Amino acid sequence: MTKLQVGEKAPSFKGLDENGDEITLADYKGDKLILFFYPKDNTPGCTAAACSLSDSYKVLTKKGYKLLGVSPDSAKKHQNFIKKFNFPFPLLADTERETINAYKVWGPKQFMGKKYDGVYRTTFLIDEKGKLAHIFTKVKTTTHAEQILEHIS
Repeated sequence: MTKLQVGEKAPSFKGLDENGDEITLADYKGDKLILFFYPKDNTPGCTAAACSLSDSYKVLTKKGYKLLGVSPDSAKKHQNFIKKFNFPFPLLADTERETINAYKVWGPKQFMGKKYDGVYRTTFLIDEKGKLAHIFTKVKTTTHAEQILEHIS
């Protein structure tokens, strides 16, 4: 679980998206950003959360937000995920977990009795000044966009 706090400066990041283009936090300077971390492309929970955001993309962007997803999957996997579900936002391929570690969303997890390390599904709202405006640590996968909209409306 992240130890970052609302009001702190968002950790800077640099990585490649699904097309191999570099994306940095500085690219969003002056914009509001929904930065969402998820464990793995094409899994039920991750797909539900990303589809929820995609379905509400126009509403979220009308409220002034840009979206960026991050997982440790490769650019190729991200390309397939985006193509399969027609996502309108980029996905950062954080295979070295640099951004994931900067946002402190990697650690021990348990699923069906199995313990392992992985990404904590977490969403950060970053304001125009680059500060953390809100942190969602209990992401409701099927209604994540509504969860965000309730907070920002």
